[in-house]
Amino acid sequence: MPLLTAEPGAVPAGEEPPDTGERHRLTAVTGLAALSLDAMASVAYGPEAIVLVLAAAGAHGLGFTLPVTLAIAGLLAVLVASYRQVIAAFPDGGGSYAVAKRHLGARTSLVAAASLVLDYVLNVAVAVTAGVAALTSAFPVLYGDRLWLCLAVLALITAVNLRGIVESAKAFIAPTVVFVGSIFVLILVGLFRSAPVTTVSAAGHASALADNASTVGVLLLLKAFASGCAALTGVEAIANAVPSFRLSRVRRAQRAEVALGAVLGVMLIGLSVLISRFHLQPVQGVTVLAQLADASLGHNWAFYVIQFATMILLALSANTSFGGLPVLLKLLARDNYMPHVFALKAGRQVHRHGVLALALVSAALLVFSGGDTNTLVPLFAIGVFVGFTIAQVGMVRHWREERGPAWRGKALLNGFGALLTGVSTVVVTASKFADGAWLIVITLPLLVLAFAAVHRAYTRIGERLRLGRIPEAPHRYRSVVIVPVSSLSRLTSEALTAATSLGDEVRAVTVCHPDPEDRARTHALERAWAEWDPGVPLVRLTCERRSLGRPIAAYVRKVSVSEPATRVTVLIPETEPERLSQRLLQNQRGAVVAHAVRRETDAVICRLRKSPVKGAQSAVRRTSTGVESGQEGCFS
Repeated sequence: MPLLTAEPGAVPAGEEPPDTGERHRLTAVTGLAALSLDAMASVAYGPEAIVLVLAAAGAHGLGFTLPVTLAIAGLLAVLVASYRQVIAAFPDGGGSYAVAKRHLGARTSLVAAASLVLDYVLNVAVAVTAGVAALTSAFPVLYGDRLWLCLAVLALITAVNLRGIVESAKAFIAPTVVFVGSIFVLILVGLFRSAPVTTVSAAGHASALADNASTVGVLLLLKAFASGCAALTGVEAIANAVPSFRLSRVRRAQRAEVALGAVLGVMLIGLSVLISRFHLQPVQGVTVLAQLADASLGHNWAFYVIQFATMILLALSANTSFGGLPVLLKLLARDNYMPHVFALKAGRQVHRHGVLALALVSAALLVFSGGDTNTLVPLFAIGVFVGFTIAQVGMVRHWREERGPAWRGKALLNGFGALLTGVSTVVVTASKFADGAWLIVITLPLLVLAFAAVHRAYTRIGERLRLGRIPEAPHRYRSVVIVPVSSLSRLTSEALTAATSLGDEVRAVTVCHPDPEDRARTHALERAWAEWDPGVPLVRLTCERRSLGRPIAAYVRKVSVSEPATRVTVLIPETEPERLSQRLLQNQRGAVVAHAVRRETDAVICRLRKSPVKGAQSAVRRTSTGVESGQEGCFS
């Protein structure tokens, strides 16, 4: 009879499959919802940015809205194709940082990482303020509370992301579908209109067309192109967060990237066609998207659905940063450019420290700006263009090194994209330098210097610990364990029991001060000790000053000098409070002793924690440096 073999990964009948964390990761659909909100919401201000620039040339300039949009859509296609290749070549995520690290060197990769960090943080602040601005436009009575509304929205998004990226994706699927569906309905209905249903100019709004119209030149078109490229922010987020997808990660992430490019491109082109078809012009106090909704659908319930969906999606588009930045910080931490705590994962596959750090910095930006979108918008999109350019140049190097099928065509495509995004970076920075872009120009190199400083610190630590080298064989030293005591209790017995398990010799020490009360306490302890007779000597340490840590540290140094072949361990027994509020009731003597011994000696420090209420099993924890912070209380 042939033997039956189970397939790899098969689960025996009646048993639940092991939790590999895949259920907490993204599918192509949920990835599109979680990581594309920034790009989707950009159609609310991308076409308007183009129109506002071209308005300087009057009605003739507005005629170039569609050509400029088509150029942006072409760049979008180039970026999507490029980042689709980035996803395949760099399945660990990181986007432009990962590309630059492999093909352009460490310094360039840090510039890419810094630009992405700035973009992600600014995206959160801009998205939240823009969403709240839409809300306060509908309800002016809330305008004075816009900062608190911004912080409340930020807290809500942070809380959702702390529950896991899949939970956030599920929460944001409905608003995304409503928004995209509304825009598609607006475009389709508008294409069949021979004339607009409602014109905003007829409602008494002042036109924003320039009185002294300038000519349409190359510089104006470049400025309009660069301003409209704000609609491309967020295209790189999926490539940065590939590890957040389910297996097969590359295939799912590529599908989400292509879907994002297709949906975004259709919306941008469709809205621009309607702008030209209805001959819309910018007016004060009304967005271009609102004008299009009026022209296509009329000023009815459909108009308010689109406005409300836009407001919600703008506020929630900050979720793109919460999906991408923690993964980027994890990669930087893995490469020793960020504190290693950012590489840790909590339950539900959440990089909790990255989420919280992003929320705190974004909150600080919101407070700095007072919840005003116009303060932050000039800083937006510059960072992402720097990342775009670096990623494109890196992919050109990638194709030249790989030399796979049709590599010349792919390299040419990426090179053309690098040229376009590089020009956009220069134009945007120059045109918005006085409006706040100078802050990005200063902050970006400062971030790079900070990354380098963290890396140097980890390098020094690695050299001291000789990481990556085979260490010398461990030595067996005689061990002396010193236990500070101040009274007899169950904690004292637990401490001595643990000490005898740790070392060859155990010595209890108590500090005696010259005042009569303390001397009487010490004599009483010595009598009780002799009566108890635990088999451990009690050493009296006399100190003229009211000090606790220094005399114990001095005794440890004395033992280390007189017995050089002995390893000294100081075990500090402490009570662990039942509740957090009870920490205020403790005298912190254990912390005082630990600090003094750590600062003045190289002894190993152990902290034994014991609950006085529950009687739980004691625990002793060591660290390589001697100290691990724990619950501090008085030692026995």
